[in-house]
Amino acid sequence: MDAATTHDLIFSRPRLRRHRYRAQCGAAALAKFVQHPGQYKIYPVHFGWVIFLILAVVHFWWFEFGLSRIGLWTFDVYFFVICYAALFYFICVILFPDSLEEYSGYADYFHSRQRWFFGLLAALFVVDLIDTALKGAEHFKALGAFYPARQAVFCAFAVLAIFVKDLRFHQIFVVLCLIAQVVWIVTQFEVLR
Repeated sequence: MDAATTHDLIFSRPRLRRHRYRAQCGAAALAKFVQHPGQYKIYPVHFGWVIFLILAVVHFWWFEFGLSRIGLWTFDVYFFVICYAALFYFICVILFPDSLEEYSGYADYFHSRQRWFFGLLAALFVVDLIDTALKGAEHFKALGAFYPARQAVFCAFAVLAIFVKDLRFHQIFVVLCLIAQVVWIVTQFEVLR
């Protein structure tokens, strides 16, 4: 079997099935708001991060097809990609606890876990830089100087968000991240190259 055929098999049906499963899990978590509107009130900052992560996960699986450029896979690269995907999963799990019984709602829960959430989010922005570098220097350069600057700013604000309690800061941060994510997807990744 040649390398092209192997890559076609690696990046095909099984991956798409896993993506569909993850999307269904995300939809099930969001369905709580519809199923129990009186019990689960939407907290805009929390909900904004939910939307951001849905976009980020969809975007992640879209741009991970770029890994097909890697001619020789080693265990460390494979392990890195699995850990990267697991990092997304862990962040998403933090957003939707099994129970809110100990909390007055999603606002109380979210801010009680903001150190974990934003610490992992900061790590995610750094790991994304490494993942992009794995796809090759040409790919990294093609994204321009804006990409590493964007990641550095997002990472710095995520670290700052670990400690900041101000609601306006959190509202502005999530809105800016949502806007930046949508613009980034539309301008850079509408078509895989």
